[in-house]
Amino acid sequence: MIRKIPNDPLVTFVDLYEKYPDFNVDVEKEKKLLEEHDIIVWHHPFYWYSAPPLLKQWIDMVLELGWAYGPGGTALSGKWIFNAITTGGTSEAYSRDGHNRFYLQEFLAMFNQTAHLCKMRYLPPFVLQGTHRLSDEDNVKGASAYGELIAGLIQGRWEFENLNSLKILNDALEL
Repeated sequence: MIRKIPNDPLVTFVDLYEKYPDFNVDVEKEKKLLEEHDIIVWHHPFYWYSAPPLLKQWIDMVLELGWAYGPGGTALSGKWIFNAITTGGTSEAYSRDGHNRFYLQEFLAMFNQTAHLCKMRYLPPFVLQGTHRLSDEDNVKGASAYGELIAGLIQGRWEFENLNSLKILNDALEL
């Protein structure tokens, strides 16, 4: 999906594993980066029903009490945030009757609550599912849709309420 992220000065893509292979997150640098952006994307594979370890550590360290939440913690207030994820399982696998027994959005509740605590505006996820079964063509289509979504967000194409009413942000491209 990252191949299709628009090359735009308003977009900053950070690969945490490339930037912090030793897991020593530069908290102040990351906070400054968050302050410079109005839309934040937690872009990651869906890893054991959650985030990969470094993203979880990043959340734990960067979203500090008194800065991101709690008394005086308003640095992220009003910013839009969402997950852009890939899953090995299909959308059918993420249902009551599916292999994973829960809907994907239920597994993402931790992210939603984190955003709420930080007074951010949490949007539905952008999802590419069943990735190990997708054809090259379907992978390209999914990546292109993601790039189009990011471009539309930069351009202010949608209102928050319109996006928030969707099940997944993939459907925004039909608005």
